[in-house]
Amino acid sequence: MFEKLKDVAARYEQINERLMDPAVVSDNNQYKALMKEHKSLTPIVETYREYEKAQAAMEEAKELLEEGGLDHDFKEIVEEQLSDSRSEMDRLGEQLKILLLPKDPNDDKNVIIEIRGGAGGDEAALFANSLFRMYSMYAESKRWKTEILSANETELGGFKEVSFSIEGEGAYSKLKFESGVHRVQRVPETETQGRIHTSTVTVAVLPEAEEVELEIAPGDLQIDTYRSSGAGGQHVNKTESAIRITHLPTGTVVECQDERSQHKNKEKAMKILRSRLYERMLEEQNEKIASERRLQVGTGDRSERIRTYNYPQGRMTDHRIGLTLYRLEAILNGDLDEVVDALRAYDQAEKLKSQGDGSDGNQTL
Repeated sequence: MFEKLKDVAARYEQINERLMDPAVVSDNNQYKALMKEHKSLTPIVETYREYEKAQAAMEEAKELLEEGGLDHDFKEIVEEQLSDSRSEMDRLGEQLKILLLPKDPNDDKNVIIEIRGGAGGDEAALFANSLFRMYSMYAESKRWKTEILSANETELGGFKEVSFSIEGEGAYSKLKFESGVHRVQRVPETETQGRIHTSTVTVAVLPEAEEVELEIAPGDLQIDTYRSSGAGGQHVNKTESAIRITHLPTGTVVECQDERSQHKNKEKAMKILRSRLYERMLEEQNEKIASERRLQVGTGDRSERIRTYNYPQGRMTDHRIGLTLYRLEAILNGDLDEVVDALRAYDQAEKLKSQGDGSDGNQTL
């Protein structure tokens, strides 16, 4: 590990020098690439330097104790310094192991989240709206930008399905564990006898794909226009601005009718299509890894039940890591940090474990 850390520190210094080169500064693409790498290496190098300071303090304390001749009070101070330095080295050493884990190349990407009502009809659609609100409020707390790309609303104010983008630093790294089936247990507003109903909602979190990462041949697309549907009234679109795009090689279909402009609907639909195809490509690549997803948090499979929201008990349980929190209202209001941090910590621990037993530590969810 320490040989690797020395190489990282050397690369960091090399980047620092190159960032001062006028030729690099004037080359926007090269400068941006180096700044991105510099930012990714900074926490590793800073932690490594702290580790070296703690190590130097430990060596100094050891030398003083080995030389002997210390009075009682000073000896106690030196022994305390030795103990503190060792503890600090242990802490920083564990931190460095995590920082050196192979990084998911999608972690810095923006995301597209697709939420669909499952079993439970109108109640599932209403809870789909609750999850949309939860993720939107979480994004707002992180100062991320949220934009609805496509939505199919119900008369009661729910969503049969809704797709939206979240743009912000590290969005995918924090939200990628949300994919799967979310189950809700509560008494619906339409239930007259107070019985608890169980409904499900499916969530898919897709890393947003750039055009350069995924080329889509125009000949592979079938683009149809149609008139938007709606609840009626003055807002019904009377022109054929809604867009349906079919990717012929895979049969993937995306529809978008939220905007009155056909061009904007097409732009949003292509954004969703590109991300769905990118996720499909990643899944095909991951299938080639022997122990793919076996040790990480869940599988990201949209058919896997990952979490239960129990309203009568004010409880949220994540079944993958056995986490239960009795603060449901706060969580549904976007206070997701405790859940997100626990999932990421578990994933890191499992990756460390897989490295320790010689398994492939470069797996992605």
